[in-house]
Amino acid sequence: MLKHIRGGVGIYLCVRSALAVAAAMVLTIGNVAADAAQSARGDGYPNRPIRYVVGGSVGGGADSLARAIGQKLGEQWGQQVIVDNRPGGGGIVASEIVAKSPPDGHTLLMAFTSHVTNPSLYPKLSYDAVKDFAPITLIATIPNILVVHPSLAADSVPALVVLSKTKQLSFASTGSGASTHLAGVLFGYMSGAKLLHVPYKGAGPAITGVLMGETNMMFATMVSILPQVKSGKLRALAVTGARRSAAAPELPTISEAGIPGYEANAWFATFVAAETPAALVARLNEAIVRIVNAADVRDRLAAQGAEALTSTPEELGRYTRTEMQRWQRVIRESGARAD
Repeated sequence: MLKHIRGGVGIYLCVRSALAVAAAMVLTIGNVAADAAQSARGDGYPNRPIRYVVGGSVGGGADSLARAIGQKLGEQWGQQVIVDNRPGGGGIVASEIVAKSPPDGHTLLMAFTSHVTNPSLYPKLSYDAVKDFAPITLIATIPNILVVHPSLAADSVPALVVLSKTKQLSFASTGSGASTHLAGVLFGYMSGAKLLHVPYKGAGPAITGVLMGETNMMFATMVSILPQVKSGKLRALAVTGARRSAAAPELPTISEAGIPGYEANAWFATFVAAETPAALVARLNEAIVRIVNAADVRDRLAAQGAEALTSTPEELGRYTRTEMQRWQRVIRESGARAD
């Protein structure tokens, strides 16, 4: 009889254990489902520090914008926003990081023009510049300024073009595929100027290269180069936009200065990894658009030569594809390549 009792107890304990395991599994599945639903709704976001990855060095245009937005986001959401500078490859390193990050809205990309030009310059990228990202919003557009070292015997665009045909001139850029690179490519393509491209890892090193005389000139974003122009350390010849900049109205456009139709602005936008829940994309869009359109931020951007330019995620998606097609043609016809 004792044997039967022990057997019954054993069966009872096994059944009880099985029921406990089953209950735990149901609870776990329920929690996972609840977490997924919460993530899709954006509830509890952000629940840890946000990483803002920038494909440029400290002090560059993209870095300045990311820090301005990151500070405001941190104040609004009570979470630290860490700006992670990853220069190299004209933004490729930063784009790779974000493309492979968890699609939970905690890793943002401050992208710029090279995001759409790199696919034409580097046909074997490890990511797809369109399919692997979810667009959030445009941030700003900034005209580049054509600057030269003060020792260069050229005080105008036409004089620079003439000089380039008698002397090998080099121009610095923030990296292959960056707007500062392609602005020079377009300049040479449309003017016939002979220019040697010298890529650097970010705006800071590129500007230092021109200041030290390692290169003769640069097409630099206004936000990063205005201090050097105003101090007289570099000579500005023209701006690359379609119209003059309010931050430097005395400078003509390159089109005005002798190359009709020339235009090569830098633009900046924020993306996250593809498959980020729509609710998180909408929340990020709403927050960043509100920050960029705030009067103090717009004034701050304008003082640096930038024009605030926000969008819906859908508008940024269309803009990205249009820009990719435009620069693909310029790169193909000019024979530009990644150095």
